[in-house]
Amino acid sequence: MNKFNKPDKLDGAQLLVELNAEGIKISEIPFVDGNGDLWLDISNKDKEKANAIVDSHIPKPKTKLTIEQKLASVGLNLDDLKIALGL
Repeated sequence: MNKFNKPDKLDGAQLLVELNAEGIKISEIPFVDGNGDLWLDISNKDKEKANAIVDSHIPKPKTKLTIEQKLASVGLNLDDLKIALGL
């Protein structure tokens, strides 16, 4: 485990994606301890690279998906849903 300064705003899932995109493998979900320190289970050789990613981490705003986007994510569309419901 390696300790980092926690960004002011943190999206742990997004941070995992950012780390993985740079080839940094992480085996456990990041966590923040009672002192406000961010802990990542990464290799010591990746610490410097990960530190740069953590320091530049800015969470992206969450957007709500439309019903059409949600259906598309599972390979359906609104017409398919209407047919399935008998409408």
